[in-house]
Amino acid sequence: MPTTEELRQLVDRYCAVTSSGAIDDYVALFAEDAVQLDPASAPPHIGHDAIRAFRQSAVDAAKSMRFEALAVHTAASHVAIDFRVTVELDAGRMIIQGIEVFTVADDGLISAVSAYWDDADITFE
Repeated sequence: MPTTEELRQLVDRYCAVTSSGAIDDYVALFAEDAVQLDPASAPPHIGHDAIRAFRQSAVDAAKSMRFEALAVHTAASHVAIDFRVTVELDAGRMIIQGIEVFTVADDGLISAVSAYWDDADITFE
């Protein structure tokens, strides 16, 4: 089981990679058969190919993106992140605030993630 420090380091890497737009580095954070729900109400992205396609569409839609962990909460092999993502678009800036919950396998890879946000959590500047 990952330690609290390992979970916090994973969150730091996740924030950096998500902000960088590096697709392969993003996918490398996940187990081969990982399940991603973003948002949690959406159909799941299962496995590297589906997660890569999801991430590619987000990167393609944005001029830039910054993912920030406002607070990190760990419990055993789970970590919850209060996040803010700031997306620069052609039409301005979009900000999404929500919570992501990771399940992390013994090898330190994300085996499942659910993101909790909806339209009420989005603002535009």
